[in-house]
Amino acid sequence: MPQIDEVDLDITNVAHGGVFVARHEGRVVFVPDTMPGERIRARITDRTHDSFWRAEAIEVLDAAPERQDHVWSSASIDRAPAQRAGGAEFGHIRIEHQRELKRRVIADALQRMAKLDIDVVVEPVEDETVDGTGWRTRVRLQVGRDGGFGPYAARSHTIVPVTELPLATGQVGETTPFGQTFAGAESIDVIATGSGAGHVLVNEAPVKRGKRFVRPRQRPVPIRETVGDREFRLDARGFWQVHRQAAATLTEAVQSAVDEALFDPRAANLDLYGGVGLLAAALGDRFGSTLRITSVESDEAATDNAAENLADWLGASAVTERVERFVTRTASESSAAERARLRAATVVLDPPRSGAGRAVVDAIASLAPAQIVYVACDPVALARDVALFAERGYPLRTLRAFDLFPNTHHVEAVATLAP
Repeated sequence: MPQIDEVDLDITNVAHGGVFVARHEGRVVFVPDTMPGERIRARITDRTHDSFWRAEAIEVLDAAPERQDHVWSSASIDRAPAQRAGGAEFGHIRIEHQRELKRRVIADALQRMAKLDIDVVVEPVEDETVDGTGWRTRVRLQVGRDGGFGPYAARSHTIVPVTELPLATGQVGETTPFGQTFAGAESIDVIATGSGAGHVLVNEAPVKRGKRFVRPRQRPVPIRETVGDREFRLDARGFWQVHRQAAATLTEAVQSAVDEALFDPRAANLDLYGGVGLLAAALGDRFGSTLRITSVESDEAATDNAAENLADWLGASAVTERVERFVTRTASESSAAERARLRAATVVLDPPRSGAGRAVVDAIASLAPAQIVYVACDPVALARDVALFAERGYPLRTLRAFDLFPNTHHVEAVATLAP
């Protein structure tokens, strides 16, 4: 029997990762560029897994009422799949329904992995645009062999030339050097600071030295960002929240997530994966000048900046070390008095998309802190770690979610865990 490449599918659910769920002859099929309630024509692209296939949507046969014209024409289903720009995978869905789908993903992950039935709401951020555009303050664009640049197509390394970036702020759009070429570069970063300054950073491709490829060292580009009345120093290539309102939103969310009855400013409080000190400063601004807190980050440049950004608090320090190593060492080497201060501590952590993982969860739990505030950008990693913390005596107490990545599948969450 000949292999069938194109099939008509009924989309029934949303899955983590910006794809949607259908079934064909009893097998799960994951498809992007659609949504629940639609019937589509799809082309099967991956049959390598026994339990599921992957496909690409090529035509909408019966559209859901929540479908809209894509906010980015370069990512529209009208284009061939290999020429659809990645990075706006929910842009064909009305913004309110995007948040409902993100809510379902969070709730499903918590139910499956942590056995929790949580009714969470995905909150819009202050000053959001009607269609969820104009929020990105940082964009990375890939450079091809001809020096031209653009985003990758979804799930590929095909560069899609574009002439607009609708998810980006106006300043990023004006700064992006459309029409120019960057021969020999690997990518460019376009960054707009809160003060309105625009930067184009050229990231050179690795060069071969002996048997190895070595990435050229990049000269630091110092910039400053402002959150409320507080200014933060950082390197333009370093981590900073992408949404123009994200830093302020997470500052308020973390301040609110801390249970004041459990908080001791003089305890050995910790800010893990601390970056340039944004969330440590959030606690300092809420709880005052007596705050004692250690911000831990593996990136030395970020730690140097954090030391300056946290200089208002004499009890604040910044340590350059991998979080797992720091917490494990702290648990094993602390004096009795320091362990008592750790037991009174609040631990804030903002891990990468992969989450903290069992080793870090076990190390934090071994300190027996008073409470944990977990900032997460991946609902599945969050659900896994929530389950791990619960096993160690730290069940989920509160959870909020924020739509800090409109028109994409990503969502931010802030959880409080306490005995």
